[in-house]
Amino acid sequence: MNGLGSLALYLVVVVAIVGFIMVLTHLLGERHSQRGTAVPYESGIFPTGSARIRFPSDFYLVAMFFVVFDVAAVYLFAWAVAARELGWAGYAAILVFSLETIAGLAYLWKMGAFDWGARRKREHLERHGY
Repeated sequence: MNGLGSLALYLVVVVAIVGFIMVLTHLLGERHSQRGTAVPYESGIFPTGSARIRFPSDFYLVAMFFVVFDVAAVYLFAWAVAARELGWAGYAAILVFSLETIAGLAYLWKMGAFDWGARRKREHLERHGY
């Protein structure tokens, strides 16, 4: 069987398994409608208000910074584990990687990506003539 045939067979098997599991859970699942069934429940605390809260864009910016620097930390850890086996070529590669990460950090700092709060909003308003 060639590669495309194997892929098609794999796709058919995966779809069949997923379909079987969905049908089985529908047939064997519990069915009840009590007062609290449809209420979102977390840690015994009932919700008080809407779940649709608008977060400021700084929240997402912090999340993106975390992901970027977390991935950088993973690469640095992987290099540290294999540093002796990689030798000078590995050292040069991690040095270039570190310099690129530091350059990206410096660029973000220069562009004001880390300036949060009232000062950033005031400067934004002044730049746009409000």
